[in-house]
Amino acid sequence: MKRDLFSEEHRIFQDSFRAFVQKEIVPYHQQWEEDGIVPRDLWEKAGRQGYLLPNAPEEYGGSGADDFLFSVIVAEELGRAAASGVGFVLQNNIFAPYIMRYANQEQKQRWLPKLISGESIGAIAMTEPSTGSDLAAVQTSAIRHGDHYLVNGAKTFITNGIHSDLVIVVAKTEPSQKHRGMSLVMVERGMEGFERGRNLKKMGMKAQDTAELFFSDVKVPVENLLGEEGQGFEYLRRNLAEERLIVAVGCVATAESALDWTLDYCKKRTAFGKAIGSFQNSRFKLAEMKTEISIGRVFVDQCIQDHRNGNLTSETAAMAKWWCSDLLVRVTYQGTQLHGGYGYMLEYPITRAFADARINPVFAGSNEIMKEIIGRSMGV
Repeated sequence: MKRDLFSEEHRIFQDSFRAFVQKEIVPYHQQWEEDGIVPRDLWEKAGRQGYLLPNAPEEYGGSGADDFLFSVIVAEELGRAAASGVGFVLQNNIFAPYIMRYANQEQKQRWLPKLISGESIGAIAMTEPSTGSDLAAVQTSAIRHGDHYLVNGAKTFITNGIHSDLVIVVAKTEPSQKHRGMSLVMVERGMEGFERGRNLKKMGMKAQDTAELFFSDVKVPVENLLGEEGQGFEYLRRNLAEERLIVAVGCVATAESALDWTLDYCKKRTAFGKAIGSFQNSRFKLAEMKTEISIGRVFVDQCIQDHRNGNLTSETAAMAKWWCSDLLVRVTYQGTQLHGGYGYMLEYPITRAFADARINPVFAGSNEIMKEIIGRSMGV
């Protein structure tokens, strides 16, 4: 399908990053899955070539290209390679926007250069052991005492949790309040009382370091508050649309690769003396996959344009995240089915993609929450 999103400059960046993925990621990703973590030096390699925060201002070491499409390219190429362990998308599109939009000049000068270079890795700590999509119910507190906050609480399922040097912690600065008592504070590696728990064992995305984080009287300077006290929930609400869109972007790109792998297998694998792709059932399933992926591609590309123009609504982002994450689950399920017994073997990329896909309907807000957002926008 022809796409009109990208200029020649974007294509050059895409070719460059695709070559980086093939050289620096694809040959090693299976080993990283066994290790349960991606090596830190990959981040520094990516930073040196401009793949981290690619739209950051020049004054902090970025390219100065204030263009969301460069981040889209990173997400798509990682999705196409099924490089689920590499947390660049979280750094570029989930973590960094909070700093770009809400940090003051001193904070930007302090944090952005190392995030761009790959010397620092970011994470955002929302989910707690007893809370999931209900952010207003977080129990982690950040109580001010003079020139600092004391942060106490626990977080779980935190992407980049083991590697992270900077963690945006969603905490209550006014515990008696719900939404209005929430703030965002930056906890840094090495702060006393900040501890990491397990690198969690997961069904999929095994190379991604997903950790528990614990805070026990962590003394955080007031200078590490992002934006204003009590505005944390509003900041999260504003940024979740981009987070959900970037999930949809990765899902469609991965689904496209899953179809390619499956189609190639169906053309080469024979049964009863003929390629299995020639059987009507196989053709019908492949046709369904291609059609749904094409629908998802058109919708996501329109959402990308809307976001670039400042017109992406929270309900449209919720539609994209819900439908495309479910699409990826359907496509990878059908892909493994058409692979037969080989679809159960981890040496095949379709198998790993199937396991990786299952988390997408859950994170960035469960798909049930997405449907609730959409339904409320309809006045029901």
